[in-house]
Amino acid sequence: MSDSPSTPPAGPADERAVRRLVPVWLEEAARHDAEAAERARQEWEQGRLSPDAARELADWVTARVTDTGFNEDEGPSRRGPAHVSVADKAAVHRWLAARGHDV
Repeated sequence: MSDSPSTPPAGPADERAVRRLVPVWLEEAARHDAEAAERARQEWEQGRLSPDAARELADWVTARVTDTGFNEDEGPSRRGPAHVSVADKAAVHRWLAARGHDV
């Protein structure tokens, strides 16, 4: 489901967020399922993502949000290769929705 029925279309800032985060997602995904990550990487390089890959990316970016009201003991840690803000999550979701994915 999308964040809101009136979600604005994806723009250049959304594209930048996606281009920054997709390689991090693919790298992490490869550690868990190398075959699926390679398929997603090939799709990404061809300028598309399957519905399954889009859903995985949406779930990943949502789970990796590090700008939260939680303290270090309660929520996601900032350690890792990418800082993911709430705005980044929204950008990725908008980008996916603009490409027809149900997120």
